[in-house]
Amino acid sequence: MSGLEFCQWLADTPGSIALHEGPYALVESVHVLTLCIFLGLALMFDLRLLGVTMRRVPVSEVAHRLLPWTVAGFVIMVISGALLFYAIPVRSYQSIWFRFKIVMLILAGLNVLIFHSGIYRRVADWDLDAVAPRAARLAGALSLVLWVLIVLSGRMIAYNWFDCYKPQSALVTLLAGCVPGDLAGR
Repeated sequence: MSGLEFCQWLADTPGSIALHEGPYALVESVHVLTLCIFLGLALMFDLRLLGVTMRRVPVSEVAHRLLPWTVAGFVIMVISGALLFYAIPVRSYQSIWFRFKIVMLILAGLNVLIFHSGIYRRVADWDLDAVAPRAARLAGALSLVLWVLIVLSGRMIAYNWFDCYKPQSALVTLLAGCVPGDLAGR
């Protein structure tokens, strides 16, 4: 079964249909609100890593206070995002913006993993420094860039410029995974 066939099967399930025809806007609102919470807290932490704000507050203290809330926002954001995908799986699967967003999410996750398993393990050495070490600043800057790209691409999913039911260039057709036929317009 191909990814598109799986998404077509998913779209035809009663739960997907009910979600799409029912509380979709509510789920989307929860997704956006938790994105705001997550992103605001992540922004504060990243700006501390960059030495832009809270320079007198130890990095570990900022992490201790913000990261639990950041994780909670992220978990709810992922759950609501999965529900949004479940409500419109074929259109999401065939969206260039959705695919780009997923790649950026993976890169953001790798950035967090590398940061927390690397430079942050030695935070005691630089915790009180007004400006964190270069590797920590790089992780913070990369986080900011990736999250801007994630938010922008997520917002662009709503627009149908590159939908498969429209005539597209060969490159867009390839990147979006468009397949001629009745699946493309869903």
